[in-house]
Amino acid sequence: MTNSYNGIFLDRDGVINEKRDDYVKSISELKIFPYVAKAIKKFHELGFIVIVITNQSVINRGIITDKQLEKIHDEIQENLELSGTKIEAFYYCPHTPEELCSCRKPKTGLILQAVSDWNINLDSSWFFGDSDSDIAAGKSTGCKTMKITDNFNLLDAVEELKKLMTQ
Repeated sequence: MTNSYNGIFLDRDGVINEKRDDYVKSISELKIFPYVAKAIKKFHELGFIVIVITNQSVINRGIITDKQLEKIHDEIQENLELSGTKIEAFYYCPHTPEELCSCRKPKTGLILQAVSDWNINLDSSWFFGDSDSDIAAGKSTGCKTMKITDNFNLLDAVEELKKLMTQ
């Protein structure tokens, strides 16, 4: 068996980029927070792989296509690569809440798929998100969690994680 990884699971909107009430529908609407690359680089330095787990009902609502969403994720990745870092993978749920799928957070389908694909050790993994459904999904899989807020961003979270790892 291959080595297992320690994972950092990140929500996208509100954690990596500004959240919009009308959804991020294009690259021009994507506003990546300026500290994100530094935070992701620090997660890697601490020995974690970084995976995005995001609800994107904008697809099944017919607002954008999978291909348009992939372009948004490619833009995030290109932005990170300019700073010498990356996200290992993006997992997204295209379903609306009414579809009652198993992958829309707070359900755990996407996290469990990433765990399987990447051989991630959940006991030493973390989920960082800005919504209660993110935190619930992380806790349901056995991850430790931290909530991102207007007063506690991803860079603050990685610094807090560093402190916790040295205790």
